[in-house]
Amino acid sequence: MDFTNDINQAVKVMRRGGIIIYPTDTIWGIGCDARNSDAVKRVFEIKKRADSKALITLVGSEAALERTVENVPDVAWQLIEVADRPTTIVYDHGSSVAPELLADDGSIAVRMTREPFSAQLCEAMRGPIVSTSANVSGQPSPACFADIPQEILDQADYVCASRRDEAPQPNPSMIIKISDSGVFKILRS
Repeated sequence: MDFTNDINQAVKVMRRGGIIIYPTDTIWGIGCDARNSDAVKRVFEIKKRADSKALITLVGSEAALERTVENVPDVAWQLIEVADRPTTIVYDHGSSVAPELLADDGSIAVRMTREPFSAQLCEAMRGPIVSTSANVSGQPSPACFADIPQEILDQADYVCASRRDEAPQPNPSMIIKISDSGVFKILRS
């Protein structure tokens, strides 16, 4: 299947509330429409993850980030501009996403992806997409497509065909918390 058809099929599934397995700018992820509470709850069930542990959300553009976060501090824009690796930023307040994606304090973890497939997927979806590693919570994250457990693949409504044969990219994103006032703290380097 070609890149465009793969993206179109994944978007079609997510718009119906379905769950996908897809390549991101870090590792293979479980994804869904980040605005759909039922789909987000299903991701937690598939991962066997406590819903008190927030999930990361991917966006593909600055405009999408501004729709997903109430306030993007200037220091966050600067960090996004100079980051030389995938960087997830925890913002104080999420907006227009399923409440299950927000931490107890209302914060949300968002990464603006520059990787072509996941960025195009976000743009075609016209909204944020959940991005969590394609594994059961507590198990090792899959370094490549071949490492995704069959039980995870079996629970997805669509598994993307693109990038399946690529060499492992096992590095998760850096995570930084930036408050509305611009104060930041590195949570994972």
